[in-house]
Amino acid sequence: MSGYRMEGAGRPDRSQPVRFSFDGESYQGYAGDTLASALLAQGVTLFGRSFKYHRPRGVLGAGVEEPNALVSVIRGPGRFTPNVRATSVEIYEGLEAVSQNRWPSLKTDVGSITDRLGMFFPAGFYNKTFMWPRSFWEKVYEPAIRRVAGLGDAPTEIDPDRYAATYAHCDLLIVGAGPAGIDAALEATGTRKRVILIDEQNELGGGALSDPALNPWLEASVRDLRAAPNVQILTRCTAFGFYHDNFVGAVERLTEHRADIGDGPREKLWRIRAGEVVLAQGAIERPLVFEGNDTPGVMLASAARAWLLRYGVAVGRKVVLMASHDSGWRDVFAMAKAGMSVAAIVDVRGTVDQALLDSAAQLGITVHLGSSVIGVSGRHAVSGIEVAANDGGNRRKIACDALLMAGGWTPTIHLWSHSKGTIAWRDDLGAYVPDKPNENVRCVGACAGKWDFGSGVVVPALPTPRDPTRIKAFVDFQNDVTAKDIGLAVREGFRSIEHVKRYTTNGMATDQGKTSNLNGLQLASTALGRAVTEVGLTTFRPPYTPQTFGALAGRAKDALFQPTRKTAIDGWAEENGAVYEPVAQWRRARYFPRGSEDMHAAVNRECLAVREGVGIFDASTLGKIEVVGPDAAEFLNRMYTNPWKQLQPGRCRYGLLLKEDGFITDDGVAGRITDDRFHVTTTTGGAARVLNMMEDYLQTEWPDLDVWLTSTTEQWSVIALQGPRARDVIAPLVDDIDLSAEAFPHMAVRLGHICGVPTRLFRVSFTGELGFEINVPAQYGRAIWERVFEAGRPHGITPYGTETMHVLRAEKGYIIVGQDTDGTVTPMDAGIDWAIGKKKPDFVGKRSLSRPDIVAPGRKHLVGLLTEDPDVVLDEGAQIVADPSQAVPMTMLGHVTSSYWSASLGRSIAMALVAGGHERMGETLHIPMPGTTHRAVVTGTIFFDPEGSRLNG
Repeated sequence: MSGYRMEGAGRPDRSQPVRFSFDGESYQGYAGDTLASALLAQGVTLFGRSFKYHRPRGVLGAGVEEPNALVSVIRGPGRFTPNVRATSVEIYEGLEAVSQNRWPSLKTDVGSITDRLGMFFPAGFYNKTFMWPRSFWEKVYEPAIRRVAGLGDAPTEIDPDRYAATYAHCDLLIVGAGPAGIDAALEATGTRKRVILIDEQNELGGGALSDPALNPWLEASVRDLRAAPNVQILTRCTAFGFYHDNFVGAVERLTEHRADIGDGPREKLWRIRAGEVVLAQGAIERPLVFEGNDTPGVMLASAARAWLLRYGVAVGRKVVLMASHDSGWRDVFAMAKAGMSVAAIVDVRGTVDQALLDSAAQLGITVHLGSSVIGVSGRHAVSGIEVAANDGGNRRKIACDALLMAGGWTPTIHLWSHSKGTIAWRDDLGAYVPDKPNENVRCVGACAGKWDFGSGVVVPALPTPRDPTRIKAFVDFQNDVTAKDIGLAVREGFRSIEHVKRYTTNGMATDQGKTSNLNGLQLASTALGRAVTEVGLTTFRPPYTPQTFGALAGRAKDALFQPTRKTAIDGWAEENGAVYEPVAQWRRARYFPRGSEDMHAAVNRECLAVREGVGIFDASTLGKIEVVGPDAAEFLNRMYTNPWKQLQPGRCRYGLLLKEDGFITDDGVAGRITDDRFHVTTTTGGAARVLNMMEDYLQTEWPDLDVWLTSTTEQWSVIALQGPRARDVIAPLVDDIDLSAEAFPHMAVRLGHICGVPTRLFRVSFTGELGFEINVPAQYGRAIWERVFEAGRPHGITPYGTETMHVLRAEKGYIIVGQDTDGTVTPMDAGIDWAIGKKKPDFVGKRSLSRPDIVAPGRKHLVGLLTEDPDVVLDEGAQIVADPSQAVPMTMLGHVTSSYWSASLGRSIAMALVAGGHERMGETLHIPMPGTTHRAVVTGTIFFDPEGSRLNG
């Protein structure tokens, strides 16, 4: 093929030349060109290499349906985007593009050896080849597959671009701005409807841009639309997904087409909720299946027309049409009238409309009816074709440098399919069309199967004199799926088109079957001898056209990827040398090292300080929910396993929360402030989950209850003061609360003031020591912390972090939900069935606790472990076995959930989930770890102060 510019044709502005490069070579195009049109005008035929066989590939289409010409674009340092379609890349001054999936160069690709060895790589070969020997997978197969997998290279640098996102609401959303979409928008201009019209191209018009006769209508229509106050137009905007309740996702490209990208966002994600959606996405021309149909220079007739009449580029100096549809004839007639040389029309049909034959004769075009292309000459470009009558006779060769295909049309129903609309098969079109909508949506124009393209016939594969099982006639150009691959899948027992798709990879990946789906379906139908409607249709999934991760992620990157929440006391911790760890979006102090202490030394010191004196801990991250209303106690009674209705104001209770399946989902302490008000705490990571669960039950199961729920997590700062000297520290700061053990016992709450600031003072402990949790308004958090800390200096007060908190609670056998539970642990498994109200008629999860599998023997129970060597600290997550001499794979009894060195006990301690653990007390189990296997004795979970006497100090 030798492409060239046609004088006086096309829409690019030839007064604005644009320089760009492809594979390091400099080229010139014009403003308004795409990368593909500019390269075609320079006679470039080779754009890429195919995925599996590394065959040379050129341009097939002219838009997002393009499966071959995938390139990588370099927009500056860190701005590398792979797998973009050359047909959609608008050129600008300095654009750099490179081809993909080739080495060392596009013209000389070592990977093309796979094409010559194609007989060894049939469809599904990887499912068979890489199963044996199994030992080869990790060391041989997987590394080799990873080296050759994919098309473009993944970016290696951090993306420097910014991305925007917005929500939009409208009465009418129109997707597609071709003639049908424009007509729908014009119709709405006379209404009060808010209209959004989006199109993925850089200008409105769709197919009309390739029809100069429609230019006057198009210009007037666009002018009217832009003047309409109720119409918002978004060009370069692709609708990629249609979701429930008329919610459409779209990405607008803001700077992809510009050299001066500036400081603005690269793309914008639109999340559009529409009253009604009109899909006007048109239809995609279907390629024909024959040997050599993937040779560079073989393309869709509609694409060649677009290159000529929209971009002013002739795709060849002598072209041939292979058709089974009238539309291809009309396309080459338009090209011939514009000055291109059309050598011949080859049509698989024996008869066509006489008007077409007359037009061909007038234009001097030779016609071969009842014939097919049986071969294409050339590797990097078409140099000729071989044609034969469908009965196998009258073979001839025709010299040409481009071969155009017209195999009929496939309505673009991807978004319709996303919306769960049903589809119906039309024999006259040989395609599926939209049928019954699931949302408030309708299709117009070619998208609905309404077009004036003419008539045609569906041809699964062109006749060939050679054995069809020995030629490469491509169905899916992007994934290198051939007609014989479809036949092989059927012969190997696959009957569903979904199974055929996965076995052959037809219609998968970024293409989503745009040009391949219907041909693959027809071939499978023919091979099975069943009607197309009996074979089924594959599922189209978002995104319709691939989008960047950046557009979908938006601002959620770097520091904004996950907001870091800080307590009011965080600044003090930072000033005092805290080492931090992330906990459920919060930044929490893990430990406070002194001098050259490592974590273990610091934690040991902090643990002993709490046990022997007093420690201070920032517990502000605990989830806090205010449960208020006349039915607050009844509500908590139904939600939690514990009884709540008899709890008196001023008292606290440990609360255990289950899911409906009976498994522990959260826990915490709740204090009854007044008859109708509870202060409920949750785990740090469970705050949002618990509140959502409560709201769900309150709104759907018990709407009759008079209860209000309010998240107060960030309203309160919580200062935990723990240790035998805790009362001594706090006493001088509180003058309106009796702190004596008799007046203020463990598990009580009092309202009063500390340093003149209102407080909810809880007498609770997560360390097993005498403890207070001081709740004050967050704005006073740091000031009160500093006052308490100063008051504690004479008593040796020590700040401690989460790591010390973990050790102290483990010494007492207090669980952490999510660490000592794994989503399958019941209260009985965890040994806290005492928290279940035995007289309660019901609570969330109660019925599940009597399921046979829940009460069956052999369930995993939470137990303690003491290693025979007290200096060994087990690895958390380490597996546990009964007999270390058993063959691999061993039978695992469970795993270690928590493991620490206890400075108070002078030895290691651990907790574990072990099958039948409660019946294994005193039994020795084995824990394989790197280098050796350790022995440990099963014990109870309370290692320190089992009587609990220290709580009541």
